[in-house]
Amino acid sequence: MKAILALFTLSLLVVMNTPQAEAGITDGRLDIYWVDVEGGAATLIVTPQGESVLIDTGNPGIRDPQRIFNVATREARLTKIDHLITTHYHRDHYGGAAQLSKLIPIGTVWDNGKFEDMPDDPGEEYFTFKAEGRQVINPGTTLPFKLRQAEARNRVIPLTFTCLGTRKTFIPAPQGARSNKAICKDGRPKDRDGSDNANSVVMLLQFGDFRFYDGGDVTWNQEAKLVCPVNLIGRVDVYQVTHHGLDSSNNPLVLRSVLPTVTVMNNGVTKGCAPEVFATLTGTPSIKAMYQVHKNMRPDGRVNNAPDEYIANRKAEECEANFIKLSVAPNGKSYDVMIPVNDHKATYKTVKK
Repeated sequence: MKAILALFTLSLLVVMNTPQAEAGITDGRLDIYWVDVEGGAATLIVTPQGESVLIDTGNPGIRDPQRIFNVATREARLTKIDHLITTHYHRDHYGGAAQLSKLIPIGTVWDNGKFEDMPDDPGEEYFTFKAEGRQVINPGTTLPFKLRQAEARNRVIPLTFTCLGTRKTFIPAPQGARSNKAICKDGRPKDRDGSDNANSVVMLLQFGDFRFYDGGDVTWNQEAKLVCPVNLIGRVDVYQVTHHGLDSSNNPLVLRSVLPTVTVMNNGVTKGCAPEVFATLTGTPSIKAMYQVHKNMRPDGRVNNAPDEYIANRKAEECEANFIKLSVAPNGKSYDVMIPVNDHKATYKTVKK
């Protein structure tokens, strides 16, 4: 009897410790995690085949790389970051990369490389940290996902991850694209941003009917080029609020063109969630839910915050580093957004594009 009990206990432990990434492979879901890097950026994507893409690595030091590592290994059950995309060379986006490479293997690094008139240089440590390979990303670049042989034979849901623009250059308008004149006529420029924000990598992830947009910190005037004179993005389901919710980005022309259902803002306690951006989001009729990694604790936070249910971290001090997770159904027709610490879960349908 004791032997049977011991065998049962061992079997239970094996089941409990089976990597969830393997479960993700079999259940066919696409998962996205927004890691709390306190006003930086770190978005982790795990494909139905178990391949991973990390967009940005937060700030320098151990805190943010450790948080990314924790989510990647404990929640997503990863043993490697297959693709790392650095959207631009600001410390809150590239700063954790070198330290993260000491915690978990990194496959291919995709970034802007070294280019003429580069306004911000991340330095030698960034360009030399350990990775399997490095590639300069360009408008039109599509990540080369690897498919398992059996998955490739049975695969019916297309998965693509495409760079729409970077270094202030964007993909050409698709043949037959319609004019966006009605929306573009209301456009207004803002002061030029001479920092590397304007060079941000802009990306579109598509899994069946589901579409997710991440524009890094691309700035207002560059954003206009994405939707005027034609919409290069198309309609999306989920919009990662650009530049942490700062008003040097998040051009209303983009929101009115892409018409997201859900937005997710990787902001900080006092960084981002600017009043102008909050007004743009709340004034976009297509948006059904606005999520925030942090509660805005500035004085204007009384009116410029999503309801607490949609906020992962609500304290000004003793940050708990809670994450937001999104999981797309295997058929790409719906997706769940979860904040595990709040027991929040909501399901949304993908929209017809």
